Amino acid sequence: MDWSFKIPCEMKNIAKNIFKIFLLLVVAGFIFIAWANYNIKKESAPFISYDSKEMPQTKTALLLGTSKSLNNGSPNAYFYNRIQAALDLYKSGKIKYIIVSGDNSSKDYNESEDMQLSLMKYGIPQDNIILDFAGFRTLDSVIRAKDIFGQKKLIIISQKFHNERAVFLARRNGMEAYGYNAEDVNKYAGLKTNLREYVAKAKAYYDLLLGIEPKFKGEKIVIP
Repeated sequence: MDWSFKIPCEMKNIAKNIFKIFLLLVVAGFIFIAWANYNIKKESAPFISYDSKEMPQTKTALLLGTSKSLNNGSPNAYFYNRIQAALDLYKSGKIKYIIVSGDNSSKDYNESEDMQLSLMKYGIPQDNIILDFAGFRTLDSVIRAKDIFGQKKLIIISQKFHNERAVFLARRNGMEAYGYNAEDVNKYAGLKTNLREYVAKAKAYYDLLLGIEPKFKGEKIVIP
């Protein structure tokens, strides 16, 4: 028997099978991402809006954090548009308190505090702003709003693409959540963010299926 011929053939077959499995996994991944995005958008659509008049009156809003400045030092339009949306809701009387939830993972980076200072600058009293420094992810921010701050009904403030995911997660975790959409940035400036959101929505669905919990819980905080 010519073993020098048989071994290379077997290796080729193994390589082909591995490649086929790899392609199947890639296709399955794309299908899951598309399916998760479709379902999240569909489920959240009735509860999110750009019109504050369509929002219910509730005690609390959850303002999702983002950085004040971009990597190049220029102002982050996502940040300032979310601040404006929070001001709109507060001044319209729809909400009384705002939970500002963001990342505070390093000494020089504090999304929550930056947002608090901006809200106060435009007239919202400090006592009406509650800081959540452990909002490392949207999942953390949403679940902590319920488990730590005791809010089962609230309005979430962010851009539409983000609200779709946040409202979906909130409602799947037993909350009566609505999303007030802040103005988006132009499609070219936000292209990278919007592309990344497709994967983020799939990750949100994956976390939900696995029952992933927030990184930190902590003691309960009572909102008056």
